[in-house]
Amino acid sequence: MEIACDESGSEGEKLVGGVTAVFAHAGVGLTHSEAASCVASLREMIKSPAVEYKANHLLRAKNRWVLLWFLGPDGPLAGRARVQLVDKRRFLASRVRAEFGQVSGPLELYNDLLRARGPRGTLDPLFPAILRAVAQWGGPVSIVHDQQLSLTVGRIRQLQQLAPRLKSLTLVDSQYDARVQVADFLAGIARRVAEEELNGRPDLEVIGLLRPFVVGPRMWHA
Repeated sequence: MEIACDESGSEGEKLVGGVTAVFAHAGVGLTHSEAASCVASLREMIKSPAVEYKANHLLRAKNRWVLLWFLGPDGPLAGRARVQLVDKRRFLASRVRAEFGQVSGPLELYNDLLRARGPRGTLDPLFPAILRAVAQWGGPVSIVHDQQLSLTVGRIRQLQQLAPRLKSLTLVDSQYDARVQVADFLAGIARRVAEEELNGRPDLEVIGLLRPFVVGPRMWHA
């Protein structure tokens, strides 16, 4: 099985004090033609002249009907996609407790401390997200992923050692792979909706549509 993946909210090991509060990682099991048809449908519905569509196109109020179709039971993703959501502060706090037993100071200080004392990449939620993505899809898995500087040849080799079912991980430019574009839409939508919920502005209708795609029993998990 080949799945296409992308993330939203990745800031490497900077888990607090950054631009985003949530990290999202999405995977879709669409064929090239299915993904291209999905992107073409979105273009026909939204009618934006933008060269490359992003999640914010679907999140505009005037395009809400498109968003509901995209995530809905009659949309292109039903039964074909999954997304992981990580509250970065909770993720960091869990790492601090594992390392020190408790959190007794500002998380920003712990973030800097753990980044300084551990091997590079140990706090980046992207790497465990890829391992979880492999586990979520049955059988041997090949991943096509949007380009990420942190996904070096050495890191990919390490991921394959940790997850023997990961047969390959290929980096592509999302502009040239509609499957990755669709994964980008889902990741971006889920991250934005999750952050709005964290800030006390839950969109219950959209959250209800997202829940079948979210891995785990809760909206938040580390």
